[in-house]
Amino acid sequence: MKKRIKFLFLSAAFVLALGVSAQTVEPAMYKLGAGILIDVGDGGTMVGPHAKYFFTANHAGEAAVLFGNGATFVHGIYTYNSAFPGVNGLSWYVGAGPSVAFGGGTTLFSLMAPLGVEFVIPKAPIAISVDWRPRYFFYENETYFDASRFGLGLRYTIN
Repeated sequence: MKKRIKFLFLSAAFVLALGVSAQTVEPAMYKLGAGILIDVGDGGTMVGPHAKYFFTANHAGEAAVLFGNGATFVHGIYTYNSAFPGVNGLSWYVGAGPSVAFGGGTTLFSLMAPLGVEFVIPKAPIAISVDWRPRYFFYENETYFDASRFGLGLRYTIN
């Protein structure tokens, strides 16, 4: 398990370093997007509203409230975003942030590190994202790493 965690963080650090060291390319940006997020993988499917807000051209915050498996999940994620050169509307992002789950009389904390791509449809106020969302859970005196979570987001964008 420690090898997987080390691989995850080294991979995220490599992607972030690559993006920061490369020439900064403006992502296909909007100011605010809100819609629906579907989080799937081991442990079931969660669905709910989410929003993404760009603080600058490359830095954004994302919040979500997801429902599934008798629990409610609240996420807050920072993402670094950068466009793919020469591809109109397509960008990649990497991020990290906390998540809290409530349900069944317990509270579960986790850290999430999404890595994904987002496509903003040219001349339409729609953004579609797909990402890998590995999580490191903290439960009572135990920890658990789950690499099998993925997200699919659909947002209406506002400039």
